[in-house]
Amino acid sequence: MTDSGTPDTPDTSTHTFSASTDTLTTSADTLVSVTGEEINATPLRVNRTRKGIHAKEAPSSQADLDDPALYFNRELSHLQFNIRVLEQSLDTSHPLLDRLMFLLIFSSNLDEFFEIRVAGLKHQLASFREETGADGMAPARVLSEVSRIAHEQVERQYRILNDVLVPALEEQKIRFRRRAQWTPEQAAWVADYFEEEIAPVISPIGLDPSHPFPRLVNKSLNFIVELDGTDAFGREGGMAILPAPRSLPRLIRLPDALCEEGFTDYVFLSSMIHAHAHEVFPGMQVGGCYQFRLTRNADLSVDPEEISDLASALRGELLARRYGSGVRLEVADNCPDSLISFLLKQFELGEEDLYRVNGPVNLTRMMAVLGDVQRPDLRYRPFTPGLPKPLRGEANLFSAILQGDILLHHPFQSFTPVEDLLRQAARDPDVLAIKQTLYRTGADSSIVGALVEAARGGKEVTVVIELRARFDEADNLALASRLQEAGAIVIYGVMACKTHAKMMHIVRREKGTLRHYAHLGTGNYHAKTAKLYTDYSLMTANEALCEDVHKVFQQLSGMGKPRKIQTLLHAPFTLHKALIEMIEREARLAENGKKARLVLKCNAITEPKLIRALYRASQAGVTCELIIRGMCCLRPGIPGISDNIRVRSIIGRFLEHTRVYYFHNDGKHEVWCSSADAMERNMFHRVETCFPLLDKKVAQQVRKDLDTYLLDNCQSWELDTEGQYHLCDSGDAEPISAQETLLYAYASQA
Repeated sequence: MTDSGTPDTPDTSTHTFSASTDTLTTSADTLVSVTGEEINATPLRVNRTRKGIHAKEAPSSQADLDDPALYFNRELSHLQFNIRVLEQSLDTSHPLLDRLMFLLIFSSNLDEFFEIRVAGLKHQLASFREETGADGMAPARVLSEVSRIAHEQVERQYRILNDVLVPALEEQKIRFRRRAQWTPEQAAWVADYFEEEIAPVISPIGLDPSHPFPRLVNKSLNFIVELDGTDAFGREGGMAILPAPRSLPRLIRLPDALCEEGFTDYVFLSSMIHAHAHEVFPGMQVGGCYQFRLTRNADLSVDPEEISDLASALRGELLARRYGSGVRLEVADNCPDSLISFLLKQFELGEEDLYRVNGPVNLTRMMAVLGDVQRPDLRYRPFTPGLPKPLRGEANLFSAILQGDILLHHPFQSFTPVEDLLRQAARDPDVLAIKQTLYRTGADSSIVGALVEAARGGKEVTVVIELRARFDEADNLALASRLQEAGAIVIYGVMACKTHAKMMHIVRREKGTLRHYAHLGTGNYHAKTAKLYTDYSLMTANEALCEDVHKVFQQLSGMGKPRKIQTLLHAPFTLHKALIEMIEREARLAENGKKARLVLKCNAITEPKLIRALYRASQAGVTCELIIRGMCCLRPGIPGISDNIRVRSIIGRFLEHTRVYYFHNDGKHEVWCSSADAMERNMFHRVETCFPLLDKKVAQQVRKDLDTYLLDNCQSWELDTEGQYHLCDSGDAEPISAQETLLYAYASQA
């Protein structure tokens, strides 16, 4: 992937998630070529991060449950999740283009990790307000570990790209052409493209006293250029910054007529700029041209004490996000040390913040290939999401819901009924009011379209939009404006707590009385992510649940003391306390010789009090099964403390996103689905709902799904006491992939 002078380079990030070749073979610890030559002394797979998340000596069984040795560090656990995503790029059970996708998702995830998590740690140090979590690690030490692990994994990522995926793609006639590989015809086409498309919009910036170092946009592609000679004004050459035009694609497909028969060839914009940099500085000698990219602090900060209009404040913060303080510098690995030192000084960064890369500084822009290449043989087989029996052939969703609760498991089952329910409500003359929460959805979605239609049709439409959904703030501002223009009442939630609950409430007049319908979910009202994320959707006419949903909406839109909610659990008021009480109930049952078991499935568990409750439950003999996709601060397997706790993470084709809390309760099973993870922010700083599955068939469906996840021995990673994740091996047993099993159970294969 490297090019002489400057590696081929895409730029700023996009959203945010087998066809193996015969030229490479894998073993447990290393990747070798057909010639038997070792690619690199450091193994690409299986990854082993030294000391895992954060290992300490195991305490005695009498240890204080507040002991920091019982907890893993949140940020380092977050990094471990990203490493598991990167591992998928080496898993030949995934199709080749999807392996590339996983590698690119690792880049996108790491960008956000630096923009938010690393930026937060740096801010603590700069402001002398250091905070430690339950693990007791000081921010400076965490930053040091983050730097070490991130450098190891970024270097490994580029080796996987250059030594594994690029050769495999070339075997499939998909190529990324370096300048040295261009044919004369391709070079001529590139020259024309540069003259017609790039040169008119490129803006070089010479560095001198009248041209200070420019403010560069977060994660933008730039070049630092060495110049010799004298320009038209008599200025001696020195250095210049060449920002790549943000309006141009970073990856350009060459015309088929210029490619070998059957091949699809791509050229990076950075290669084009590098090849013609001398034309940008006519008469000057270009001594060197090297790509770099700066990652900035992208967290937004609004002080509730100082603002009167959240929307206006966020618009200002969105502009500032592009120019926050620097947190990471990526440069081409052939860039001279003198230029690197100059850049580090300009951005006030240290050597630990520098990442020399052997390839494009922004791999995420290679995502364009996934949509451009039409090779279904190199992607997952398509499928048609299924429908539960009550919805098959039933045109009127209100009638279907009245027959009993309906649960959908996305993406295995279709998200369309959720959209259809809202569309029917918008057009039904008997529907009087619709209330909806929106966290991430998109201004042009069918959900928003139906709400606009309902408002224009004279229905009472109230929408609670969380403007502070990270990296979706601009979209949410746009959809808020669209809804307000249609006549909907738009509320921005509560300043102190983000509105993260997923709720819809519909009031319909039926036979002279008002009937209530509700939708509750674990994921966002977003049709695209519903095809990629696993989530549950409950559609219900249960009077108690609907009444509680109505009360939560009233609490969000009005003011007053917390309302008495009978059936739902509601953060930041009752959810945390209730979860701890249910865990403690299982502990009491175990102590009394009863069967006690719980299964928690969520994206992260970091909240110390919940973790301590699970430790106490384990000590009492409760079987605790945790399916935690990402961050886990709980340390399993400690004798006498957490030896009854098992933690696994499932990484596969779909992003696991369901939040489920199951309690055996001495045979009186309770199953809860929630918008909330087991994190401090969800328990105390967000508006969340956790809803019981009251219909026995629906609850049984979810329990069966959980059992399927617990049987997974293909895409399941188990966390050990030292913080290492180990990929489960089916051995001689039948391989079981939970996601594939659910796909075949619920969906139709194409």
